[in-house]
Amino acid sequence: MCCHDESAEMMAIDNALPSQRFIAPFSIQRGTPLKELMDRRLVALIGESLAALIEGFDLAQFQASASNDLERLELKQRAMRIADAMAEQLPASFVETAPLLIKAFGPPLEQTDGNGLAPFFYFPHSQLIATRGVSHFESGMMANFELTKRFTAEFSIRPFLIRYRSPCLEMLNFWTRDKNAHVRRLVSEGTRPRLPWAIRLPEFQSNPDLALPLLELLKDDPELYVRRSVANHLGDIAKDHLELALRVCEKWIEEVKCSNDEVVAAHRCWVARHALRYPAKKGDPGAIRIRAMAAQIGGRGRNV
Repeated sequence: MCCHDESAEMMAIDNALPSQRFIAPFSIQRGTPLKELMDRRLVALIGESLAALIEGFDLAQFQASASNDLERLELKQRAMRIADAMAEQLPASFVETAPLLIKAFGPPLEQTDGNGLAPFFYFPHSQLIATRGVSHFESGMMANFELTKRFTAEFSIRPFLIRYRSPCLEMLNFWTRDKNAHVRRLVSEGTRPRLPWAIRLPEFQSNPDLALPLLELLKDDPELYVRRSVANHLGDIAKDHLELALRVCEKWIEEVKCSNDEVVAAHRCWVARHALRYPAKKGDPGAIRIRAMAAQIGGRGRNV
């Protein structure tokens, strides 16, 4: 690369939005805790993104508040500390905060994989939405909708599902048809009753019929990224309602048993096999039988 090209590349980096200048490894590094992503460098970049939009934003005060004792905190605590510092200088009403927060976001992710850990730039934003955004349904859900295109809103949407279950489910039903795969995945992933790292959804755990209509709409999604979430959600259901999960998987397989669309059949059978892998490992005869049937019909469940 010539000097001119290097200079142009450096200038592009310097002119990029704060979120685009956040450097993070592609994957979790051995010996380096994930919490190290929530450091003073991240604080400075988030502060810069807000200062550019909010008149009178005290960048020095934000950095001092967000960085206070940061090194002694764990991952979620660090994100919450930064979120609290953000809230100190944002409007008290989330109706006013949401547009500012969204405007401060960087561009949406262009793909569903290969993004590494860079989207963790938005983990503090996620905590802010989960705690402050839940005070106003429409504004909070708008923030979740935009957040999930850049990071994930699977954690921040859960307080909304608990507090506003019916309107939230109605909105998620609409989102199953969104053109953005990150939004469609949120519908399934955000309603998972046993989502790792997240608060449980007791009503969804005791009554899986609340989210099953959403899974029905997503089971043949063209993106593996979304179908994997559907399968993992069904796997969660299987831990508490195995017989129901078995019936759903068998029904989905039977529906494509004589289908002329081999791609859809393979996709559907892969979802069923993935959803039942843990009960099958434990020796459940129903799970073993259904996985075998899926393998036969769907070409052994290969991703097509």
